[in-house]
Amino acid sequence: MRIVKTTKELGNLLETLRSERKSIGLVPTMGALHQGHLSLVGKCVADNDVCVVSIFVNPTQFNNKEDLEKYPRTLERDGQLLEKAGVDIIFAPSEAEIYPEPDTRRFDFGQLDKVMEGVHRPGHFNGVAQVVSRLFDIVKPVRAYFGEKDFQQLAIIREMVKQLNLPAQIIPMPIIREPSGLAMSSRNERLSQEQRNIAVNISRILFESKEWMKNIPVKETAGKVVNSINSIKELDVEYYEIVDGYTLQPVAGWKDSNYIVGCIAVFCGDVRLIDNIVYKAES
Repeated sequence: MRIVKTTKELGNLLETLRSERKSIGLVPTMGALHQGHLSLVGKCVADNDVCVVSIFVNPTQFNNKEDLEKYPRTLERDGQLLEKAGVDIIFAPSEAEIYPEPDTRRFDFGQLDKVMEGVHRPGHFNGVAQVVSRLFDIVKPVRAYFGEKDFQQLAIIREMVKQLNLPAQIIPMPIIREPSGLAMSSRNERLSQEQRNIAVNISRILFESKEWMKNIPVKETAGKVVNSINSIKELDVEYYEIVDGYTLQPVAGWKDSNYIVGCIAVFCGDVRLIDNIVYKAES
């Protein structure tokens, strides 16, 4: 496994591999890796001749400076996990390597970024599109892997690939949960053990709501989820939206779409956690 820190070195290395007709896969990350990331890595290793994992905490997608500063950075530990997982190349660039000049591009995602995370984290998805498109330009992967926990982000990246006519195939991977049901996230590292025990209620209530939907309308189901979570000490729902899985627009009834997903953001203390539940799967 090689750790590469400059775009020039990576470009030269990948050009040689491409000349040998090697297929290249990419897993973009911000580090602080967990089993969710490693599930993406495992799929990338299996699908491609060369697996590249990028580790870069992207400043343009944080609208909260404090959140950026607190984001865990564990490069040495991450490297050990990735080597064990069979990764070929870690790309761990500096900010100057990714953004040699300020990235002033503005993307238009229609209504996809006007809801949920887009409302509460203005500019976040523009920053995601900036860094992912930059990584695609540097790595030129055949396939790139993203987790479904960041459901809205996945929709944004698919739209970005379509708009920019990029050749990379986007491979979605299911949410990986801790044995308790808590969705794995790098932010979980900031939770105390007591908070972890409390945060488990987010997924528990989401799973319970799949039973509620059989008997009550969309609006009542959403309200019951919010009230149930907010009734638990230290949990505070920022939003819960039940949406069309393709357009991300809210649905009024269970028959409005054949693909319906509930997306949530909850504060556990000062740690912001996201999760989602599929009520009706893609047909």
